[in-house]
Amino acid sequence: MTVLVTGAAGFIGMHTVRALLDRGERVIGIDNLNAYYDPALKHARLAELQGRNGFSFERIDFSDRAELAEFDDRHPEIDRIVHLGAQAGVRYSLQEPFDYASANLVGHLSMLEMARGRMAPTDGRPALKHFVYASSSSVYGANREVPFSIDDRTDRPVSFYGATKKANEVMTYSYASLYGIPATGLRFFTVYGPWGRPDMSPWLFAERILRGDPIQVFNHGQMRRDFTYIDDIVAGVIAALDRPPAPGEGEAPHAVYNLGNNRPVALLDYIRVLEAACGRSAHLDMKPMQPGDVPETYADIDASIRDLGFCPTTSIEEGIPRFIDWFKRYHGM
Repeated sequence: MTVLVTGAAGFIGMHTVRALLDRGERVIGIDNLNAYYDPALKHARLAELQGRNGFSFERIDFSDRAELAEFDDRHPEIDRIVHLGAQAGVRYSLQEPFDYASANLVGHLSMLEMARGRMAPTDGRPALKHFVYASSSSVYGANREVPFSIDDRTDRPVSFYGATKKANEVMTYSYASLYGIPATGLRFFTVYGPWGRPDMSPWLFAERILRGDPIQVFNHGQMRRDFTYIDDIVAGVIAALDRPPAPGEGEAPHAVYNLGNNRPVALLDYIRVLEAACGRSAHLDMKPMQPGDVPETYADIDASIRDLGFCPTTSIEEGIPRFIDWFKRYHGM
């Protein structure tokens, strides 16, 4: 049948669609192509997908209930949903929280309602097999224990973005419990690679290093991140999609997993790898910790290895040069 991928013009969405097409799936992608960052990049990602056998795209705002309902009626063939669309960005959530409420709360609820309506098979419409959705390492918030385990507390997010992602998990558990929707949430850890987002540090740092401009280094460089290469993330998404959770005794058919590299990297070491890939030294502008940020992310992936066969293999020494090669080609350098 057909997989629906929301956020198909986004970073993880575009790569996920491509991986699904590579294995012969039929995919419908939707995205509202908003202007959070330059839509030209989103159109360029779509250009990599359009024309591929089995792919179609529609510009849809899934937080618009009427628009999504019309789309839902037109596509009875969808039997799996990979919901990656969201308003991303920790710092921007401090400036425009209502954008996050619309996309990440109302929009997520709209997608859950779509999933609920597809649980019972009807003429020409198969039952929904699985609802996979994007969560984030930001749900761990003020957690000081590392590595971050799926069993840790996640009720203390330090950014509103993290709060919306925690809400997504709770909302989805409720729908899985009430309506039997097989659902899996994936907590992504600092995803990077070709076609990445311009608001994330690989792009921001590369752009400034190559121009000779200073880069802002928060918390005076005393930070660590579990940088996870896009190909490893997509392998985890596909593995999760193929393994819908079964309901346990007294439990909803809902699971949550960390998708991270399980190898946190010191920020200054990461900058050194970027410098080597760019062939230039960085000028560092040391700054204090920013509101909503955390000093370290580190994924415990034991459950992901056990249940999904997840096995990240790409170090930043491999992944960052691949990103820089793409970045230079994209900008005609």
